[in-house]
Amino acid sequence: MIKIKLPDGSIKEYENAVTALSVATDISRGLAKAVVAAKVNGKVKGLTEPIESDADLLLLKFEDEDGAHVYHHTSSHIMAHAVTLLFPDVKLAIGPAINNGFYYDFDTEHTFTDEDFALIEKKMEEIIKADYPVERFTLPKDEALKFVKDNPYKYELISELDENEEISFYKQGDFVDLCAGPHLPSTGRVKVAKIMSVAGAYWRGDEKNKMLQRLYATSFPSQTMLDEYIYKMEEAKKRDHRKLGRELDLYDIFEEGPGFPFFFPKGMEIRNQLIDYWRREHKRAGYGEIITPIILNEELWHKSGHWDHYKDNMYFTTIDEGNYAIKPMNCPGGMLAFKRRMYSYRDLPLRTAELGLVHRHELSGALHGLMRVRCFTQDDAHIFMTEEQMKDEIIGVINLMKKIYALFNFEYKVELSTKPENSMGTKEQWDIAEKALQDALESLNMKYELNPGDGAFYGPKIDFHIQDSIGRTWQCGTIQLDFQMPERFDLTYMGADGNKHRPIMLHRALFGSIERFIAILTEHYAGAFPVWLAPVQVKVLPLTDRQADYAQKIRDILLAKDIRVECDFRSEKIGYKIREAQLEKIPYMIIVGDNEMENNRISVRVRKIGDIGTMFLEEFQNRIVKEIENKL
Repeated sequence: MIKIKLPDGSIKEYENAVTALSVATDISRGLAKAVVAAKVNGKVKGLTEPIESDADLLLLKFEDEDGAHVYHHTSSHIMAHAVTLLFPDVKLAIGPAINNGFYYDFDTEHTFTDEDFALIEKKMEEIIKADYPVERFTLPKDEALKFVKDNPYKYELISELDENEEISFYKQGDFVDLCAGPHLPSTGRVKVAKIMSVAGAYWRGDEKNKMLQRLYATSFPSQTMLDEYIYKMEEAKKRDHRKLGRELDLYDIFEEGPGFPFFFPKGMEIRNQLIDYWRREHKRAGYGEIITPIILNEELWHKSGHWDHYKDNMYFTTIDEGNYAIKPMNCPGGMLAFKRRMYSYRDLPLRTAELGLVHRHELSGALHGLMRVRCFTQDDAHIFMTEEQMKDEIIGVINLMKKIYALFNFEYKVELSTKPENSMGTKEQWDIAEKALQDALESLNMKYELNPGDGAFYGPKIDFHIQDSIGRTWQCGTIQLDFQMPERFDLTYMGADGNKHRPIMLHRALFGSIERFIAILTEHYAGAFPVWLAPVQVKVLPLTDRQADYAQKIRDILLAKDIRVECDFRSEKIGYKIREAQLEKIPYMIIVGDNEMENNRISVRVRKIGDIGTMFLEEFQNRIVKEIENKL
C-alpha cells in the first residue's frame, strides 16, 4: 500500500501508484478542479505525475506561489505555441514564469506590435479551448540534440547538460518544447491570458549575443482576476515613483550618474523626517548611533568574507599605492568599532545603529529608479550579545519593526531563511542560530514561511515583506544572526568568570534602504504623503495682491511652529492656484480673500475632502500640529 500523508495529518492509502490529481478527486471534485500542481515530499510536481511510494502531499492552487508558477509556465508554452502558428519562421529561446506572469523570448524578423498582441491572444484562446493534454517525454542527450538541431538556442542549452542526463520535453497538440516542467495537465486549465508588452532582450542577458524580442504576458483562472490585475498595473503606472519624483520635484537620476540618485529640497524633507523618526525610536530602544568610513582597506573585505562572496558587486580604488574598497555593507566597519576596546559582559547587549552610505555594482539593466540603485543609505544596526540574550534581542528587533511598519499601515508577511549551500561556519552554529530565530517568532505567535537555503552566507535571517496599498509586496526589513563575523574579526568581551568570550552578533535593517523605502512610500501614497511627511504641509493662496501681507503673516506664524508652508503670490485665478496645489498633493490649502482678512480668519481646503469652511488661524494651527505630532 502507498500511504499519502496530507497537511492535516490524515493519510490516504492506495494499492498502486497514484497521481496528485487522483488524490484531489478523492477528496472532492471541486478541489480537483481548483488545484494546479502539487508538492510531493517538498518538491513541486505536475498533477498527473505518478507517486510510486509513501509521500507527504500538498495540493497547490493558483493562489499558492508555486501553483501560480506552474500555471504561468504552462501559459508561456501556450503563447509560444500560438506565436509559432502565426509566425512559422520564429525560433524559440526561453519562456520562464516570473512574478505575476511569464515571458518568452523569440528570434524572428517580424517586429511584434500592439496589433499582433490581439492576434496572438486569439490564437492562445483557440489552444486553450482545444484543451490539449500536456504530455512529458524524455530523450537521451544525443537524441535531444538531434531533435532540436534546427534551433540554435535549444541546442546550446542542451549542449551544456550532463552527458548522462535525460532531457525532458513537453508536448501539447503538435507543439513540443524543451522544458524541465512541471506543467498543468492540459492547456484548457488556463482560462484567460493577456500580453502586456514587448521588449528587447539579449540571449542569456549578454550584450554580445543577438537581441531577441521578449513578450511579457500574464494569465489567470478567471476574467475577474485578470481585470483586477490590469487595474493594479494601471494604478501602478500612475504611482510610479520615478514619474512622481520628477513631477513633485523630490528626486531623480541623471544620465551622468546611472544608479546614483539626487535628492532635491522637497525630497530631503521626506528623507529627513524619516531619519528623525528613525533616530528617536532607536534612542528609545537603547541604540547608540555610529558612522563608519565609506572607503576601507581591501584586506578588511578578505577578513569579513565579502571578498569571496561579494567582490563582483564591489567598487575598488587605489590610495597611496594601497588597495581599498568602497563599502557595499556596513558590517566590517561595525566590527572595527566594537574591537576598539574591551567590553565587559555587563555592557552587553551592545546595540549600535548606523545610517551608512553603501555602494554596490549593479548591472545597468537591473537599475530601476530608487528601487534598484548603485548607492543607497542602509539603516543598519549591529547588536553584540551573549547566547542567552539572543532570543530577547531578536524579539526586541521584531517589535521595533512591527511598530515602524504599523505607522505606515503596512501589512506584511515574514520569511525565515535557512543555511544556503555557499555558507560559512559549522552546522552546530547554524542550528543554534536558526532555532533562535524560530523560537523568537513562535514566542510572538507570528506566522512565517520557511525559505530553505536562502539565508545570508554568514547566517540565517528573518525577512519582512511589506504590502503596499495596491497589494504589491516589497522586501524591506531583515534580521540576520551571525556567529561568523565576530570569529573572523576575533571579537571578544570579558565574561563574569574573568575570561574572554566571543559575542554573537545580530545584523538588522528596518527600512532596508532609505532611498528604496521612500520610493515605496511614494507609490504607496501615490505621492499624497501624510501630513507629517509631506514636503509642503500648507499652501497659502491669496485671492488678490491685496491679501499678500495677510498671507505672509499667516505663513510666518505657521513657520514659527515648524509647519512647512509656502505662499502662492502669483497673479492667477484662485481656481488655477487650487488645481496647482492639488496636483502638488499639498495636504492643506489656506484661502484668504477680503472677507477672511477683515475678520482675521482663514478658509481651509483639505486635500482629501475639499473645503471645510472658515476658522481662526489658531484653531487650524492646533489641528495640524496635533496631526503632525500623532504622525497622521
